[in-house]
Amino acid sequence: MNTAVVLFTSDLRLHDHPPLRAAVASGRVVPLFVRDDGIEAAGFAPPNRRAFLADCLTDLDEGLRERGGRLVVRSGDVVEQVRAVAQEADADEVHMAAGVSGYAHVREDRLRTGLEKDGRTLCVHDAVVTALAPGAVVPSGGDHFAVFTPYHRRWSQQEIRGALAAPRTVRVPAGIRSEPVPSRADAEKAGGVSEGLAPGGEREARRRLNAWERGGLSRYDERHDDLAGDATSRLSPHLHFGTLSAAEAVHRARAVGGPGAEAFVRQVCWRDFHHQVLAARQDAAAADYRPRHDRWRSGADAEADIEAWKNGRTGYPVVDAAMRQLRHEGWMHNRGRLLAASFLTKTLYVDWRVGARYFLELLVDGDLANNQLNWQWVAGTGTDTRPNRVLNPVRQARRHDPDGTYVRRWVPELEDVDGSAVHEPWKLPDAARARLHYPGPIVALDDGLARFKESRGTG
Repeated sequence: MNTAVVLFTSDLRLHDHPPLRAAVASGRVVPLFVRDDGIEAAGFAPPNRRAFLADCLTDLDEGLRERGGRLVVRSGDVVEQVRAVAQEADADEVHMAAGVSGYAHVREDRLRTGLEKDGRTLCVHDAVVTALAPGAVVPSGGDHFAVFTPYHRRWSQQEIRGALAAPRTVRVPAGIRSEPVPSRADAEKAGGVSEGLAPGGEREARRRLNAWERGGLSRYDERHDDLAGDATSRLSPHLHFGTLSAAEAVHRARAVGGPGAEAFVRQVCWRDFHHQVLAARQDAAAADYRPRHDRWRSGADAEADIEAWKNGRTGYPVVDAAMRQLRHEGWMHNRGRLLAASFLTKTLYVDWRVGARYFLELLVDGDLANNQLNWQWVAGTGTDTRPNRVLNPVRQARRHDPDGTYVRRWVPELEDVDGSAVHEPWKLPDAARARLHYPGPIVALDDGLARFKESRGTG
């Protein structure tokens, strides 16, 4: 009987897992997760993602044990650990999902070279992390789409592979050493985990998907920007960790059908779009995709504004509410992300990399492609065809939180302010204003806009 290793990375599930199904077909299989020193050293394992990851690995191990197997966990250099496990198991092949980041490409190259030295084969599977592989849709004469709309048009015409069932049986060879599976309790003990962080794991992902199909999906097109309604799927952490298959999510939404499902599938397409951009332009994780020759603010004044933004003390309630939701949940409503990012990059005129770095420190769904390229889109250095658009936080708040429910939920200093007046507390009568333990605006919107236009040269 042949033996294969499956290296789990951002695909921590049993359903619709092409690498696992291919390995199981070989006979015996070693399901392996490596706590990679490289990811730790790069700072991509902050407390929230570490805690959510622990949930995912615990659930994955339990699912494998229900099928007669178990998860093998190792720590260290990923290439060294994979080669060691493959040797212990006398495995012929190692299967894994393709990645898009520069680190993922280097990891694949190192693994392939190391395994070939040992007489073994690395099998990399596309369209495991995304619905379509990054190179599946390209424009004529180019290696990737730089604008979303034509990409979406072509993406929508492609056939997405069918979802695979979870294997019924997983046979793991005896004697393969494993470290204990990480636990959320250990992650929480280390500190820094958001109090309201949601649970992880494939079973939780599938429970959420089922509830989403029965509930919010049909009205997603109408309600996805409703800040107080919390009417989004909240599946982004599960797509990031791969406890939910993007391909399966698309198929199930399309089976429901209707405008809500179409709007949801469009968001999955946005995710694929960003992955194909990063796959082609790996430097976009840190460098401007489209340089605007910005002269970003720095120095003590900028640092003070950045701290106010991080702490939800800008004096603009909807921005502060979003930032406080991020700190409490390790997650933020998508409309809140747009407003917080626009405020930092356009109103405060602070480098998008500052905000992107902070989001990655807290977001449980902190995906390099989506986070960095969404920040660039808002900052006007990315794929947005209107790079100088500025989102006015007051107008946006009145539109997407008309009675102020979202703001009062996250900014309790303002809970006694009635209705939409909560969005402009600086306009309250002096006596009412004096009772609030809430700061005034750190910059006037008109002044911020003028500074942005002058600095970018669009005035």
